[in-house]
Amino acid sequence: MLNKQIITIATASFLWLAAVHIALAKKPSGGGGNHMQRGIELAEQKHFDAAVGEFTKAIEANPKDPRGYANRGTAYRQAARAAVAAGDSEGASTRYQSAMADFSKYIEVAPKDASGYTERGETQVELKQYDPALTDLNKALELKPDDLTAIKFRGFAELGLSQWDKAVADFTAFIQKKPDDLQSYDRRALALRGLKNYDAAIADYTFLLSKNPNDVEALTKRGYTYSLALQYENAIPDYQAALKVNPQDNDTFQRLQYAQSMLAKKNASPPPAASPSPTPTPEKPSLIASIKPLYVGIAIVVLIIIAVIVRLLTRGKPEGTSSMIVAARAKISLTRPWARLACGRFLLERGGPMVVQIANLTRLWDF
Repeated sequence: MLNKQIITIATASFLWLAAVHIALAKKPSGGGGNHMQRGIELAEQKHFDAAVGEFTKAIEANPKDPRGYANRGTAYRQAARAAVAAGDSEGASTRYQSAMADFSKYIEVAPKDASGYTERGETQVELKQYDPALTDLNKALELKPDDLTAIKFRGFAELGLSQWDKAVADFTAFIQKKPDDLQSYDRRALALRGLKNYDAAIADYTFLLSKNPNDVEALTKRGYTYSLALQYENAIPDYQAALKVNPQDNDTFQRLQYAQSMLAKKNASPPPAASPSPTPTPEKPSLIASIKPLYVGIAIVVLIIIAVIVRLLTRGKPEGTSSMIVAARAKISLTRPWARLACGRFLLERGGPMVVQIANLTRLWDF
């Protein structure tokens, strides 16, 4: 481990970041010492590009000293943040890549120093490279388990990977050591919201508002969390309070309108239940409709059979029936051949094809 002291350079925050620590050793000996000290002074004055130049001279004077790479990498990262704030995305990208190269060199020269992994992991978080950041930060905590910076930035990486439960654990561990770090409450609330633990998330936002009641961001986030929990009556006052501080916030105004409409719908009386419509009774088919052609054919055959039976039963008896066949016999003498032919023709006309067979059979009978 390097014998180093920590100085803090106050900078504009990038995403969730508020300040950055530069790892420095005691005043180095040799030709690079003056350049190293001058680079630190320039960095404190936020002249990051000039500081990079001084750290580069220090590295040239002593390329085996890992402090030069650590300090120059941090200066590059600070310059990248300044470029982002100025809208210079190309300049920011170039400086971030230079910072990554310096931190990688730092790890190469001092592989047992946890700070190198922490610094590179922090830079990867800013670049939203969460998987490699998590690897570096885990390594840093393996080498130095109580590294609070590594714990906090690992929480950021876990947020980026939607590992909500792990993020909650890391931010809780950090808060236990740094209970005044308000940013960690905000990030933990986000992770709790991802776990749908809305009550705990609301508690964190409420704590932030106890420190600053006019914190518009905390008001809108708590209001949104209330909405997710379907507590629209609590979300509305938060949105209204935020709009008092910033009336031009259109997003908050739209969220307010949504919460108001959902609350009105929630409080509306339910409509009366519709009575079930009666089921129509199926109409019974008429007698005529229920008669099928098959039944008609059977009935005709039955009538013909009855006529034949009657014919057989009335042979040799006095005529007294109204049957068509018996009436024909009373008028015509069936003993003659022409009468038999006429009877067959009569049955054919009255009975159809099936009667033909019966008529043919009568030719065998002795009338």
